[in-house]
Amino acid sequence: MQKSTRYSLLRRVLFPYSGEDALTLKQSLRVLLAWMLFFPLTMSIFPLVLIILYSYPLQRGVWLFLFAFLSGVFVFGILGVLVIVVNNMSAHIRRAKKYTSVSNRDASKASGDRYGS
Repeated sequence: MQKSTRYSLLRRVLFPYSGEDALTLKQSLRVLLAWMLFFPLTMSIFPLVLIILYSYPLQRGVWLFLFAFLSGVFVFGILGVLVIVVNNMSAHIRRAKKYTSVSNRDASKASGDRYGS
């Protein structure tokens, strides 16, 4: 039976997985897309506020919006890839550690008892 955990809204948007298992390609793309859209869209609101407050010309406003959005997509896309890589590495390490602890426990049972008798 799988334990159901309820994450906060931000966690469900950015990384809704437990981290116990390595992410599949589909899960990785979902996390990457979330990181590449969530932060840049929220960052792009600031130039829109500047456009409205200071009555920038439309062309300059579009350039500010595009610069904020595209630079955010680039930076947070790289961070999303880093999150995926670190999660998958830790899942593989966790699985290897679990496997070695199970095999060590089985080897100690095969030798007799805790004290080797």
